[in-house]
Amino acid sequence: MLLTEENLMTVIIKAFMDHLKHRDAQGRFQFERYTALQAFKFRRVQSLILDLKYVLISKPTEWSDELRQKFLQGFDAFLELLKCMQGMDPITRQVGQHIEMEPEWEAAFTLQMKLTHVISMVQDWCALDEKVLIEAYKKCLAVLTQCHGGFTDGEQPITLSICGHSVETIRYCVSQEKVSIHLPISRLLAGLHVLLSKSEVAYKFPELLPLSELSPPMLIEHPLRCLVLCAQVHAGMWRRNGFSLVNQIYYYHNVKCRREMFDKDIVMLQTGVSMMDPNHFLMIMLSRFELYQLFSTPDYGKRFSSEVTHKDVVQQNNTLIEEMLYLIIMLVGERFNPGVGQVAATDEIKREIIHQLSIKPMAHSELVKSLPEDENKETGMESVIESVAHFKKPGLTGRGMYELKPECAKEFNLYFYHFSRAEQSKAEEAQRKLKRENKEDTALPPPALPPFCPLFASLVNILQCDVMLYIMGTILQWAVEHHGSAWSESMLQRVLHLIGMALQEEKHHLENAVEGHVQTFTFTQKISKPGDAPHNSPSILAMLETLQNAPSLEAHKDMIRWLLKMFNAIKKIRECSSSSPVAEAEGTIMEESSRDKDKAERKRKAEIARLRREKIMAQMSEMQRHFIDENKELFQQTLELDTSASATLDSSPPVSDAALTALGPAQTQVPEPRQFVTCILCQEEQEVTVGSRAMVLAAFVQRSTVLSKDRTKTIADPEKYDPLFMHPDLSCGTHTGSCGHVMHAHCWQRYFDSVQAKEQRRQQRLRLHTSYDVENGEFLCPLCECLSNTVIPLLLPPRSILSRRLNFSDQPDLAQWTRAVTQQIKVVQMLRRKHNAADTSSSEDTEAMNIIPIPEGFRPDFYPRNPYSDSIKEMLTTFGTAAYKVGLKVHPNEGDPRVPILCWGTCAYTIQSIERILSDEEKPVFGPLPCRLDDCLRSLTRFAAAHWTVALLPVVQGHFCKLFASLVPSDSYEDLPCILDIDMFHLLVGLVLAFPALQCQDFSGSSLATGDLHIFHLVTMAHIVQILLTSCTEENGMDQENPTGEEELAILSLHKTLHQYTGSALKEAPSGWHLWRSVRAAIMPFLKCSALFFHYLNGVPAPPDLQVSGTSHFEHLCNYLSLPTNLIHLFQENSDIMNSLIESWCQNSEVKRYLNGERGAISYPRGANKLIDLPEDYSSLINQASNFSCPKSGGDKSRAPTLCLVCGSLLCSQSYCCQAELEGEDVGACTAHTYSCGSGAGIFLRVRECQVLFLAGKTKGCFYSPPYLDDYGETDQGLRRGNPLHLCQERFRKIQKLWQQHSITEEIGHAQEANQTLVGIDWQHL
Repeated sequence: MLLTEENLMTVIIKAFMDHLKHRDAQGRFQFERYTALQAFKFRRVQSLILDLKYVLISKPTEWSDELRQKFLQGFDAFLELLKCMQGMDPITRQVGQHIEMEPEWEAAFTLQMKLTHVISMVQDWCALDEKVLIEAYKKCLAVLTQCHGGFTDGEQPITLSICGHSVETIRYCVSQEKVSIHLPISRLLAGLHVLLSKSEVAYKFPELLPLSELSPPMLIEHPLRCLVLCAQVHAGMWRRNGFSLVNQIYYYHNVKCRREMFDKDIVMLQTGVSMMDPNHFLMIMLSRFELYQLFSTPDYGKRFSSEVTHKDVVQQNNTLIEEMLYLIIMLVGERFNPGVGQVAATDEIKREIIHQLSIKPMAHSELVKSLPEDENKETGMESVIESVAHFKKPGLTGRGMYELKPECAKEFNLYFYHFSRAEQSKAEEAQRKLKRENKEDTALPPPALPPFCPLFASLVNILQCDVMLYIMGTILQWAVEHHGSAWSESMLQRVLHLIGMALQEEKHHLENAVEGHVQTFTFTQKISKPGDAPHNSPSILAMLETLQNAPSLEAHKDMIRWLLKMFNAIKKIRECSSSSPVAEAEGTIMEESSRDKDKAERKRKAEIARLRREKIMAQMSEMQRHFIDENKELFQQTLELDTSASATLDSSPPVSDAALTALGPAQTQVPEPRQFVTCILCQEEQEVTVGSRAMVLAAFVQRSTVLSKDRTKTIADPEKYDPLFMHPDLSCGTHTGSCGHVMHAHCWQRYFDSVQAKEQRRQQRLRLHTSYDVENGEFLCPLCECLSNTVIPLLLPPRSILSRRLNFSDQPDLAQWTRAVTQQIKVVQMLRRKHNAADTSSSEDTEAMNIIPIPEGFRPDFYPRNPYSDSIKEMLTTFGTAAYKVGLKVHPNEGDPRVPILCWGTCAYTIQSIERILSDEEKPVFGPLPCRLDDCLRSLTRFAAAHWTVALLPVVQGHFCKLFASLVPSDSYEDLPCILDIDMFHLLVGLVLAFPALQCQDFSGSSLATGDLHIFHLVTMAHIVQILLTSCTEENGMDQENPTGEEELAILSLHKTLHQYTGSALKEAPSGWHLWRSVRAAIMPFLKCSALFFHYLNGVPAPPDLQVSGTSHFEHLCNYLSLPTNLIHLFQENSDIMNSLIESWCQNSEVKRYLNGERGAISYPRGANKLIDLPEDYSSLINQASNFSCPKSGGDKSRAPTLCLVCGSLLCSQSYCCQAELEGEDVGACTAHTYSCGSGAGIFLRVRECQVLFLAGKTKGCFYSPPYLDDYGETDQGLRRGNPLHLCQERFRKIQKLWQQHSITEEIGHAQEANQTLVGIDWQHL
């Protein structure tokens, strides 16, 4: 071993000492101001301590004489080092003015922290060999005596006497003299003294130990000063010494240092008390706490409280008395250190855990942080945690928690010495609450304690010594006489706790008494005696009984009751042992009578309270009756009003549930209830009407690829792009969300203007990004601070306003209607060409145009009047422009012909995304939706239906003509997409919402509702053909026994027709049952979306069958949407027109290319988009990321590999090598990827940090809790703890839900508002 061969321990310590040359006159270390350079130099010297740790880490199993000699040499050198630290950085109390310059304190504490484990390891080495322990103890004591040399120099001896006891000590005031918090030699000696007890060396070889030479007053002097300093700081006496002292006291008690600082000071005082007369110790303690005069002078309390001028001094003294009592509680109660009490090392850690969990349930990492670590960074928690706590698994948020087992609550000690003040009050509150819940007394009595080791056994006598009884008696006397401010409740609470401890101790002594052994612990007898002749003060017991009935001490009643009960129990045990049954009976009777008295008192109070309540209730009902009599007429009116209101409510849906139909001539007519809303800004209530001022909802419009089946598509030139037809791959849509909060349009405008003005002012001061971008029209909802970028106007159902009430008896069928509409379209187109030709004035064209006859009742020159108020019209334009600007990423232009298309598109896309979420969660289509979603869909659908009123009529008619031509071919359009390349729901929404622009000029008697129905039937049939053309159902042996049902035969017949029109290119049909089943499954999303659309458009309530989950809703949806349950009937009923349409659809060259396998197409139902599958074990991801090299830097490993959770790409984030240019600005790989993959929003997992990253645009982002948890249910962001991590499916589903609900941007907004540091991060560089 290097220790024996090279004397390495001594060499390292000498080298360390040589580097720290600055000493004061007493040879103690003196550190310069802790600058960055000093810190750097000091860090280099500290590496020597790590070497020392390395030498001591492996403990010897066998000791040779040489090893003993070398270790003790090293120990001498170590004592020299500690001697230079003993008493360093002394401080003196500042009086008069505040300290000018904070003294240097960090270096000394850094050194102490670094040496903590070394000191513990040196003690562990000493414990392994008895000879080494004895020698080390002697050496340490010699050095301590040396440090105390000149102990009485300049310090006058004085004599203290109380209760007939006197002791000589020195005059010393902590508040006037120098005092130091660094006492490593005293503390090392305390540690070695405990080891003497633990290893029983003190009992085996007492002759080898200098125990008789020990001077207890010398041992306790400096640790006591240190503890008094802490008490005085707490009492506010050292305020003028600044923060350096506050920080030192904090670290003195902190979990990192306390094991070799605070804990050892307590042990040293315990050592001193166990070796001296407890009366002498208490007098010295009173003197050091500067309370001697207070307790030694009779009637001092009365005199003190009468001098009101000393308010501060009274408060200080109260705090000092509280702190002194707390210290006595700690000296007697802290015996869970092996060697001080008869306990094992695991008992100590158990007790720490019990007291930490008494404050509140804790996560594993929190608990580990609050426990001291050994040199191997172990806390020993794992071995005992199961016995004291239950583990509660985490939910969707939060962490797994350890909760204290109920049976461990009895071990709770309110005055546990490692509690901070805040922790103590939290723990007290939590434990009292628990007791109240369990309907127990709220007393928190001291727990039963293990016995002391023989070396410390005499310590308990401090509880029954004369001075202690005198102190207790004095404080109880103050409480009985109630001297204003000269005492405090917490002082009384501590005295009651000490009495409780003494009673517990006596009970323990009695229960474990040996036959014939004299009982020396007689606390109960002493507290029963009254005071001596001159004062004749009552006994402690009598005062407790007096206090039990004091009305001002309600909070302590339970505790006093517990003490009296305990006293009677001990009395009973004593009487049993002296075999006196009469006395025993008396004791029982006394106890029972006191209990009965108590019960009777409680009962009496409860009865008084009940009578008082009854009296008040009677008075109130009398007043109510009197008021009603006085205001009879008024009351009658309100009653009538209530009944009429409830009647109208009951009669509001006058329709039978069986026949609810959402559209068509047979549409259920529901009276629209009047809608009153309150503006969140001005709190004014207003009814939503056509002509009133506009009311708006805050909304957020964003581009989305959540439903996309092809993320690679991009719009090359947004200015020239025509978005009229949405491709079925839904490559990029426009989603609208809302928080559902309503404002007046003018209130919102004022609010937004103020936000803009504020932002302009802010920009001049600092250029940080806020969580919203005002230049892009963004703002936060004034109520919930949800990110918004526009507003949606609230409207009544537009159809009921725009449609004319007609007789529905004679409406055209599909063929007639299609011919009529085709004719009207031709006229409109002719007139448009004529209008355009008027400029070029070509007479030939004009003649050709005049040939087309105008159908009867069609008035192409009629322009309808806009029914809406100017305010609503303005808001229709505002939201339309916002949808156009965001959807196409172009500058706003309210006159652009594409604005209506984007409005219909965002309505269709939002409904599709809601339907997708409901299907994924297996919820019914009309189940209870959140209010904000319901309001958003209603307002959005009604807005989209009303927007044509603010657009140019010819523009909307043109869009309708082109959309209609995709289903009913026309010669006017050449470049229309084939039926496979149109999303049918977007087409349906566009046709239905554009149709009023044509229908408003039709006065032939055909209604708008008929048009809706025929459009819907036409689009549904086109969708069925689309499904059959792209269907790839394979035969799979699960054939039905009876495949000849009506539906099966009809679908086979339709398939045959298609087969014929495609020139036999369509595959042969499998069985009719399979075909019908696949068509039903494929058309369900379309039917659900249509049901939602027509429900919000026409306001027909949903049938109850569609509001419950579990059943197949196909038939109910068909009934609600005016469809036959056998959808193929549509083809059969309209075969004369449909055959020609099917033929035209199938003859398209693109359809033929698809059937010949030359191109692809989307098949139905479209699969749900989900985030990528993540591995169960996080180490798999780490391995994957460690193999990932930066794509641009020639095979170098990426420093921040980041995984896109949407598409699975690994990116090289946060590095210059992979930056890309986006809109003329350099951005990081993740930001660039969000634009190509998620239309500006992205979800990433930073693999090396185990952190989820949300990005939206270039300026917004936040970190989110990852879906990987360790075994304790905690995330490990930054991989600091290093526990194995596993995927939590619930949390991953939550992230997926945020993505599917388009809530990423909203989540970022809330995170940035809550945490301003996130705003300062340059997200675009990630």
